[in-house]
Amino acid sequence: MTKIIDPYGSELIKDYTKTVKDFGLEVFNSKSFPKPNKTMRRGVVFAGRDLKIIARCIKEKKPFYALSGIMPTNEEIHLGNKLVVENLKYFQEHGGNAYILVADLEAQAARGVTLEEGRKRALNFHIPAYIALGLDPKKTVFYFQSDNKEVVQFAYEAARKITLNEFKAIYGTADPGRIMSAVTQVGDVLYPQFKERMPGIIPVGIDQDPHIRLSRDVVNRMKAKKFFLPSSIYHKYTPSLDGRMKMSKSRPESCITIPEDEKSVRRKIMKAVSGGRPTLEEHRRLGAEVEKCMVFEMLKQHLVEDDKELDKIYKEYKSGKMSAGEIKEMAAEKMVAFMKDFNKKLEKARKQIDKIKFVQF
Repeated sequence: MTKIIDPYGSELIKDYTKTVKDFGLEVFNSKSFPKPNKTMRRGVVFAGRDLKIIARCIKEKKPFYALSGIMPTNEEIHLGNKLVVENLKYFQEHGGNAYILVADLEAQAARGVTLEEGRKRALNFHIPAYIALGLDPKKTVFYFQSDNKEVVQFAYEAARKITLNEFKAIYGTADPGRIMSAVTQVGDVLYPQFKERMPGIIPVGIDQDPHIRLSRDVVNRMKAKKFFLPSSIYHKYTPSLDGRMKMSKSRPESCITIPEDEKSVRRKIMKAVSGGRPTLEEHRRLGAEVEKCMVFEMLKQHLVEDDKELDKIYKEYKSGKMSAGEIKEMAAEKMVAFMKDFNKKLEKARKQIDKIKFVQF
């Protein structure tokens, strides 16, 4: 049976090691990159493609770019977006030219969001949210897909290099809206190279790998243009609070969005699957089953920056000294503090929107 990674969300990845093997990915080695961030150090970033060329660009201070997209569908984002911004920020801080595209054409084709509404949401929330999460707007190039005629023109050119059977093999299906969205994304991935050929890296969740594979296939079929093959890094899913593989908005009680109010955050975390034993007595004697705890995973991926602090929490929880209730209370406090800080930075970032320079076409 053909193996499919579905960026549209119907398939979940249960075995990351098997995914690396099945899709020819490289295992991510944090030691290859200077001062790796917490997602890299802790194995949240687990794989990628053509990583050595980006590591070399950083080491030798050669030009490269890091690119991500915004899908302006709702005025909220999820914790996976936070991981993307953290990794985009890392490459930006290590010499990469950062690009953010607003996928308003894709939002219209795949989600039915009008261009006008997509622009409004991006300016009012999504771009300020990315800035609030740490992206430096002064060192970032922004553009809307609908404004970028070069990307759209290249999408038509790229479409000629792709067969219908190949598209189905990568995506599992081939409806017109999905085809248009995918070939436009190829143009976005390569856009920074239109004026100057340079390596580039795309930080995404593993569900977005089909877009990277398609872009790399197109580059291989356009050798005369001398594009660099786009590199990528992939982070693991933030697991659902109910213990499932991935947070999903279809199960709102098991998914924390950004932003979210304090009462809702506390309620969801207190109901989350933990590694606690059936009784406190048993927990003190045997210790927590940390590998089953969604709350510890949230601390590891999102809420504890210092490795020594995380290690201390792990040891106390694993030994039974810290109870499931205590780790939930700690996570709730940290998440509430994060939301308050985010909201404060979001309001500040909204005031900067008029100063942001978008690419003019």
